[in-house]
Amino acid sequence: MAIDPICKMTVDEKTAKFKSDFKGKTYYFCAPGCKKKFDSDPEKFAE
Repeated sequence: MAIDPICKMTVDEKTAKFKSDFKGKTYYFCAPGCKKKFDSDPEKFAE
């Protein structure tokens, strides 16, 4: 299971509808709003 970097919810990588790739790592999101927030400033939220 992955952790949504925005809201910290647990997300199943196999069924996640929202994801972004940044610097070679895939980030998974629970909802389109979290993905949009991450995509607007990935440096701020990426690990």
